[in-house]
Amino acid sequence: MLEVEICQIKMKNPTVLAAGVLGSTSASLNLVSRSGAGAVVTKSFGLEPNKGYPNPTTVEVEGGIINAIGLSNPGVDVFKEELKKLEGNVPQIASIYGSSPEEFSQIASKVDHMVDALELNVSCPHAMEGCGASIGQDPNLTTQIVKSVKKIVKSPVIVKLTPNVTDIVEIAIAAESGGADAITLINSLGPGMRIDLETANPILSNRFGGMSGPAIKPVALRCVYQVSQAVKLPIMGVGGIMNYRDVVEFLYAGANCVQVGTAVMYHGMDVFREITSGLEKFMIRKGFHQVGEMVGLAHQ
Repeated sequence: MLEVEICQIKMKNPTVLAAGVLGSTSASLNLVSRSGAGAVVTKSFGLEPNKGYPNPTTVEVEGGIINAIGLSNPGVDVFKEELKKLEGNVPQIASIYGSSPEEFSQIASKVDHMVDALELNVSCPHAMEGCGASIGQDPNLTTQIVKSVKKIVKSPVIVKLTPNVTDIVEIAIAAESGGADAITLINSLGPGMRIDLETANPILSNRFGGMSGPAIKPVALRCVYQVSQAVKLPIMGVGGIMNYRDVVEFLYAGANCVQVGTAVMYHGMDVFREITSGLEKFMIRKGFHQVGEMVGLAHQ
């Protein structure tokens, strides 16, 4: 009943661990896969090691969190060792970032054979200079990056887009024209900030960061709804999904599956089974036999 297929990748249910949450090591990714997720996405990694920003990198706000980690990672050559230790219980998606089409392609070529799909992070709102949302805000550059990666890999290519643009549909169409196999919507919203009342200083060391959590769900839903009308690609919806009701909304809006991130921080690993259990009961009550029957119903 809950099985879905995205880009010929079969998943036991439509929930996916979002990039950046418990995706830094094989041990954490394997734990998530054993905890009921339908697939997992690694933390984003690049060509070279990146220390990211110093602490504090995360602060809670009403309705979610703001984080500015800065794409910290050990680099692709080290991360490959973690990929080798993945158990393969569920499909595995590598999230990669770079500063140019050539860099994206170079990283992709190193891990293409080790994962089931690649997610191109062209949308981090708090990345180090040259590697974040500025890439995904340029439709021409987005097309070039996707084309460059598609030329050299066999795995499906998923493009994760930023909501911090004037017209997200334009960027989605650019990704589709480059040959993308699917789209992830959305990355964190912002950047935003919080200020300490006692010191009058910004709380995050980077001052600004991307917001995730329930507060951004309405924006994410709108993006999924708009993009699903404009492209023919499957969509992974992400942004503030905390329970099965959120999943249903994203499916109705046009998503084919969903990614779960901040909810893991709030509710722990059990959130995947809680979501899928609630979703199954909802489908039975409403007479749905397959997840796909719910996709796009809000467009009727």
